[in-house]
Amino acid sequence: MHMKPNLELAISSARETKEVMIGSDILKDTPYLFKKAFPGKNAIIIADAITWKIAGEEVFGYLSNSGIIVEPSFIFGEAKPYAEFENVVKLEEAIKAVDAIPIAVGSGTLNDLTKLAAARNNRPYMCVATAASMDGYSAFGASITFEGSKQTFNCPAPTAILADIEIIRNAPSIMTASGYADLYAKITAGADWILADALGVESIDSTAWSIVQDGLKDALADPSGAKAGKEQAISPLVEGLLLGGFAMQWAKSSRPASGAEHQFSHLWNMEHHLHNGETPSHGFQVGIATLAITLLYESMLRTSFDDLNIESCLEKWPEWNELESVAHGLFRETDFLDTAINQSKQKYITKDELSVQLKKLQFIWPNLKTRLLGQLVPSQKVRENLMAVGAPVSSEQIGISLSRMRNSFVRAWFIRSRFTILDLGMRTGYLGKWLDELYDMNELKT
Repeated sequence: MHMKPNLELAISSARETKEVMIGSDILKDTPYLFKKAFPGKNAIIIADAITWKIAGEEVFGYLSNSGIIVEPSFIFGEAKPYAEFENVVKLEEAIKAVDAIPIAVGSGTLNDLTKLAAARNNRPYMCVATAASMDGYSAFGASITFEGSKQTFNCPAPTAILADIEIIRNAPSIMTASGYADLYAKITAGADWILADALGVESIDSTAWSIVQDGLKDALADPSGAKAGKEQAISPLVEGLLLGGFAMQWAKSSRPASGAEHQFSHLWNMEHHLHNGETPSHGFQVGIATLAITLLYESMLRTSFDDLNIESCLEKWPEWNELESVAHGLFRETDFLDTAINQSKQKYITKDELSVQLKKLQFIWPNLKTRLLGQLVPSQKVRENLMAVGAPVSSEQIGISLSRMRNSFVRAWFIRSRFTILDLGMRTGYLGKWLDELYDMNELKT
């Protein structure tokens, strides 16, 4: 398969993933990719009850027939195993018992479980993707529930990835919708990085930026086609999701693919939010937040920072002990108070530092506004695209009331040290005004 230049750049930049195959009807090429990545090694397939039938059994046959020694497969009994540490331990023991390279056949949860279990055995692993449901295939780190809360464990991305578009396009459309929404989040994540770069907080890495952003809007161009499983819409979607992970590998950070919109998802997971007894998909959470953050940006872009009263901002800016007290009030009933305090303290700045930053904001605003307008997609278009792919657009669709959604803007600010539009809203004192605009106009309803 001939790779696009951006994908070639991404793979050459990836620190952990060395081999990637994307194409239609390429499951039969699994042995070729495995031998190339792991010459002379045995294999063990990791699947669940569904993915074993979809692709695992076939992969087992192809590997065996090619002369690769395949250990007895590890198949989770349930159709949808949970991404919890107990399952990591079970899988870790199974991998430890054999001298073989794990091959995760599945999507988000299976990939994360295998990624962490393999890392805890100091093994590389391979992934056979079965759905375009998230960008985690090629990302470092695994999101696993441990001691009651969702945590990200540091562990390497797969050495090799095979994505058979024929299998992926036939996955349930709700999984594709989740992946599409996750990819859309890279738009606002990019805007947040532009903001951080312009204000001297965190410079843009040109390689990581190019990997994620160069073909992003093209990959999002056909939501209806993606929902229908059309190959010409699914292929760029899969590539876009993989590119996000490669950029994170290169940057050794999630900054290229994660901004304020991801902080909402992290917050709701930390709050143990359930809807109809289940945790809403990561993609649906960040999709809803992407629309919300886009609307917030539109309020910001209507703001004249020439009129910003910097002296008033400095008077209202709290000392750290005051802000810490606010954090205690917001999070004392949670199990992540320490996280909120530590993360917000990392990005806290003094009044002198704030004065310098706000003066810079006024000076660069005309140019910064132009950059942001070039990056962002109008909120109406975001809403239309998410609805066309079958993703929710209102927090109420995943069980988050409008009042809780509004509160989430401030709560999300506390739980991550990353600089985003939420920080600009807090530091200028405009966040409340912008939120009043959104909620008075009912912009965050469907």
